[in-house]
Amino acid sequence: MQSPFNGIRSVTLAAAVMLAAGSAAYAHHGWSWTEDGFFELRGRITAIYIGNPHATLDVDAEGEAWRVEMAPPSRTIAAGFTEEVAKVGDEVTAIGNRSLDEQEKRMKAVRIIVGGKTYDVYPDRVPPA
Repeated sequence: MQSPFNGIRSVTLAAAVMLAAGSAAYAHHGWSWTEDGFFELRGRITAIYIGNPHATLDVDAEGEAWRVEMAPPSRTIAAGFTEEVAKVGDEVTAIGNRSLDEQEKRMKAVRIIVGGKTYDVYPDRVPPA
């Protein structure tokens, strides 16, 4: 005979897994990990990734390695930023919000400028001119 506690344990475990997954997704998405106010980063691209959950650029800015997060791939591509418009070694300017943790060299970009071309990956968040 199976104990009724086995069913309860299974349901509790499933609920805990779903809650943890949802919390991780919530924490990852959004802007809660970024500072208010805009930050500008200039440097050279060392890596380009157009994939889930967000497109990213790795940037060497005066000898410091930065991670620049952009929008999810579909939104980044819709803004015109694809793997064909930039390459490793290109100069880039990223405008957005940096991490609240000043030790973390990471930012979420709303605008990327490469080769004189501007890509607004979050056009509703671009700073006023």
